[in-house]
Order: sequence, then structure tokens, then C-alpha cells
Amino acid sequence: MSDLDAAKELFFKGLACLEQRDVAAAERFFRDTLKLAPRSIPTLNNLAIALHAQNKFADAALTAQQAIDIDPANLTAYAMLSTCRKAQDRYDDALAPLDKILEIDAANAEAHYGRAVILSRLNRDREALASFDRALAIQPGFAEAWSDRGRSLRRLKRHDEALSAYDKALAIKPGLAEGWLGRGNVLTELRRFDEALAACDKALALKPDLAEAWRSRANALTELKRFDEAFAAFDKALALKPDLVGIEGTRLHAKMLICDWRDFDAECERLVVGIRTRKANTDPFSFVGVVSSAAQQLECARTWIATNYRPSARPAWTGEVYRHERIRLGYVSANLHQHAISYLMEGVFANHDRTRFEVAAISIGDYGPRDMRPRMRDAFEHLLDGRSLSDAAIAQWIREKEIDILVDLNGFTGHARTGIFASRPAPIQVNYLGFPGTMGASYMDYLIADPTLIPDAQQADYAEKIAYLPHSYMPHDGEQRFIAERPLQRSEFGLPQDAIVFCCFNNTYKLHPHSFAVWMRILRRVGNGVLWLSAANAPATANLKKAAAAAGIDPARLIFAERVATSADHLARHRLADLFLDTLPYNAHTTASDALWAGLPVLTQIGATFAGRVAASLSNSVGLPEMIVTTAEAYEELAVELATRPDKLAAVKRKLADARLAAPLFDTGLFTRHIESLFRAMYERCQAGLPADHIRVA
Repeated sequence: MSDLDAAKELFFKGLACLEQRDVAAAERFFRDTLKLAPRSIPTLNNLAIALHAQNKFADAALTAQQAIDIDPANLTAYAMLSTCRKAQDRYDDALAPLDKILEIDAANAEAHYGRAVILSRLNRDREALASFDRALAIQPGFAEAWSDRGRSLRRLKRHDEALSAYDKALAIKPGLAEGWLGRGNVLTELRRFDEALAACDKALALKPDLAEAWRSRANALTELKRFDEAFAAFDKALALKPDLVGIEGTRLHAKMLICDWRDFDAECERLVVGIRTRKANTDPFSFVGVVSSAAQQLECARTWIATNYRPSARPAWTGEVYRHERIRLGYVSANLHQHAISYLMEGVFANHDRTRFEVAAISIGDYGPRDMRPRMRDAFEHLLDGRSLSDAAIAQWIREKEIDILVDLNGFTGHARTGIFASRPAPIQVNYLGFPGTMGASYMDYLIADPTLIPDAQQADYAEKIAYLPHSYMPHDGEQRFIAERPLQRSEFGLPQDAIVFCCFNNTYKLHPHSFAVWMRILRRVGNGVLWLSAANAPATANLKKAAAAAGIDPARLIFAERVATSADHLARHRLADLFLDTLPYNAHTTASDALWAGLPVLTQIGATFAGRVAASLSNSVGLPEMIVTTAEAYEELAVELATRPDKLAAVKRKLADARLAAPLFDTGLFTRHIESLFRAMYERCQAGLPADHIRVA
């Protein structure tokens, strides 16, 4: 048999193995073929395919390049080279081979489509649309191009056009599961959750193993507060695709929302192990609720940023020095409506010194400027409704307004738009209040905190430089945080008249089995004690009652507070409780501030991270350091002592009542002057050409 015939035989054996998905055997046959026919283009092309199928991306790219060196018009090899570079996260480099294809064949719809997909991955969606349109002009029936065009339109917040693109894709190819999934994602963003669920279910009927559709279904269910169903859907997504970005964390967070603590420690440890290996297995917000260190939370944030929000290659601000009579300050938030952030910040907005600051707000949440209270709306000289604008369009507005200091009040919390900050539209960018930790991003310059939250020894665990306020980092708006004056009775809320009422109105995802075990020991020792919790959702209530019974405590001693009509009534009912019991590793934040404002002492165990030190920060700021302990044993003992020593508890409450009129925590004007001092210091460093550095208010 001649070398040529032997080469052909080996080549066809390789093709047969490739068809049978035995890619390792295919690789061997193709390599043997090349020993006999080293310049065989079909062999090189198929060897590259076999290598790519084994995730040997560097070898596949090298093989494709060899084929191109032999035949510079080899379109298949250029396409493979681009695919390999994408797999290696070299998206910018992945464009060049496609551009080469289009030099050879300008009417190649697949190359235009591939180029569009890469541009979208690079957050260059406007350019991506142009490439999608070129592909569709050549091949109007290209269903996948219509579908992915819809994704770019959704990212640009052009929701109606996105739905239209998905409709065209599905008219051409009704069985395109990814098209139904994309449609569901748009409907979720439009808050049409029932329709979103129907679209996800259609995708899953077509492709039951589509993990992304299970995740999207879970997201819609979460918005509908059907948390048990959401957990089941997240669980299915994880089982199908364990490496799906963020899925472990969101699944565990959903499980925590319903207080399902089965295998809790093991699942938390898996998250931590994943972070140690730089795996994007959880979003930073979900990770904050897991026992971890500040250093691990930094690693989590950095991995999340590198995976989802890399710094823009084309920053909006490129180093220009602004010269303004007043410092231009911009706040970005999804929560400038009836929300904890607006309750805390409204007084600061209203008290800003207009002779020194020109203040703008960028609203990015579900609610626009019309939903703001008039006092807040009037506090801003410039107001952008960014709900229907893309990140790039908002960044351009910020750049055109020449905002000096841009403050992110969301961080990694719901409806955040981190992409705005990744575009670097302002010289100084600040992480504040919304997210209790580091953003892990090079484009965030400062994190506003206080000495309790971030001791000097922990500064290296934060990517930002720390801007220290002298008391607590958390503002308070005493002018608007009204407490209902009508006398409330315990009987109105199902509370026993003669009981010691321990209270915790924290969200259920902050309730950990270890903290709960301490609470049960406290109830065992305080025979007339009851625990007053938020009635967040029915599955959580059922699981908490089961956990109490398992600990030997009558579930009837857990009393659940339903929502009340007004914030004033909610604050007033705190006065029916005797002691607020805080949680760890994620403290009460605004909830603790509310309790203290209402005169209810907060017992907290100080933690190792930002989120676990907030209640201590607040207690220090009202002059109650004696309510801060360092161990679970001390927490239990102090709770029991206060419950059984009415004189001591009364003394703490009197001290808090006096502090309510004089403590820095409740002095909105003082707080505003302090935070303005930080902003001025940031601005002066920037104007002097100095990099960000740690700052303290004198």
C-alpha cells in the first residue's frame, strides 16, 4: 500500500471516530495521517476539530494556524482559530480571523454572525448589531442570528426590539430553545414574570437539559417570591451544568431564603473552596452571607468582575482634568424610591451644601424619578431616568455632564449596573452603602467605611482605598423616619403580654443554623421568652418551626410578624420588643438602625467581615459598646442576663433613649458634613494628580 493510500485509510478512520465522538482516537488517526501527508489541509482541519473537542485549545489553534500557513484562503481554519481564541477568553484576538474570512468572502454570513457574537461578549453591542444586520441581510432566515441579535438589543435596553427579534427567530425556527430562553429573559427584565415563566417552560419543553433556562426560570420565580420553586429550579440548573457562572451561590442563597439548612456547612465550604480556586461559582452578594474571610470575599469579587465586568478597553473618561466652581457629585442607584437605601440617604441628599456641590442622580431601577418622594427629587439638580438606557448611554451622559465623583449605591445588589462603572465615566468612582464589601474592581477608587467596619489591618482585603467616616458609615434621616405615635398593644401582633420578646426582623437569608441554635439555647434558659421574626415566606416559616421543634423548643414560641401598612407602624412595633438579637455572618444593617432609632437595643456578635461588623458600627455610634460581644458564648450569656435582669435592660434602654437626641448616628447634618469632607479630599487628590489613597475625616 502506498503512503497516499495509507494516509487516506487513516484519515477516514479518524473521520469515523470523529462522527462517533471518540475524539481522542480521532486525534491519534489524524496525527498518524500527517506523518504520511504533512500538508493535508482536510487532516489539519479535522485534527483541529478533535483537539478543540478535548478542550486542547492551544493545540487546536496551532493546528489551525498550520493549515492557514499552507493555504491562506482556508476559511475553515480561520473559523477554528477564532473559536479557539474565544475558548481561551481572547475575545479581541478572536476577531482577526473572522475579519480575514470577510476579506476573502464578504458575503460569509457565518463570519458576520461570529463577529457579532464576539463584539457582544466584549460589551460592544452597538457594533455587534451592525454585524448581525450584515449577516441577516445575506441570510434572512438565519434564526440563531435573529436570536442573538435579540440578546444584544436586550443588553442595550431596547426591549421591544429585542422581543421582535426573538419573535422573528422563533417564526423561522419554532424549536429554537435558546430563542424562547432569550424571550423569557427580556420579559423578566420587563417584570412580566408570568410570561417569562411560560417562555422558559417552552424552552425546557424543547430542551430539558438547558441549564440556562432552568436558571432563568428560577430568577423569575424568585421575583414572584415563590422561593421554594426557585430553589428547585436553581438546583436543577446546578445538576445539569455545575460550572454555570454563579449557579452554586444563587442556588444556596435561594435555599437560605426558605431556611432550608440541610447540608448547609458542606455547601458553604464548597463555595469557599471554589473561590480559592478562582472559580466564578457565586456572585459576591450571595457569598457575603456565607462564613468567609474578608480576603476570600475580595477573591470572589475579583473573579466575578473578571468574568462579567472587565474594565472597558475604551473608557469614557480618558484623564481630562475638570475645572468646576462646585464639585459635581453623581449618585447611581436602583433604589431611589420606597426602599431602605432611599430612607437612609434622603437626608444626605437634602442636606448637601449647594455652594460646594452640584448633585446629580442616575435612577436605574424598576422605578423612575416620578416614584421618588418630592423631597428627594428636589434634592437633585440633574436627574437621569436610566431605566431604558444602556450602560454605554448612561456612561456617556455622565461623561458629558463632567461628573467629578460617581457613587455606586448598589454594588453587587439587585438591579446593579456595574457595566456603567466598568466604562470609567468619571475621574473618581466610589463604592458606598448598597453592598457591604469590596467590588474587587480596578475602576472603583474608594470604599466609604468606618474604623469599626474595616480596621487598618484589613485594608489589604479591599481593592478600593478606604475613605473613613469618624463614627458609623451608615446615614440616618431622622426628619423622615417617623414613628407612629398611637400606642400599640402586644395583643395586636400575637405577642404574649408578660413575655420577654426577643426580636429579629432580618431577612431570612441572614438566618444561619448556628445563630438559630444559640437563639434556641437562649429560649431554653429564658422560660417566658418568645422569638419575634419576620414572616418572609411560608416555606421559611415552616422550616424555622421544624428547627425549633428539633431543638426541643415549642414552635409556638416563634411568632411571625406580617408586613404592616406603613414604615411608621413598623418602627413603632419595635417598642413592643425587649431585645433585638442580631445575626452572623451577615448582620442587621438598616434593620439594626431602625431598631436603635425606635429605642430597641441590639445585641450583636462582631464578625470578621464588613457585613458582620455593621451592627457593631451602629452600636458604637450610639454609645452602646457594651452590646457588642466577640463570641457566641458571650452573646448567649448577655442575652440571658438582660432578659432576667430587668434593671440592667432598663438601664441600656435609658442610655439609648438619651443617645437618640445626641448620638452621631442620628445627626444627619453632621453626617453630611463628614461625608462631604471625604468627597472634597478625594477631589483635591485627583485635582493634584495624585492617585487614590486611604482618607480619614479629621
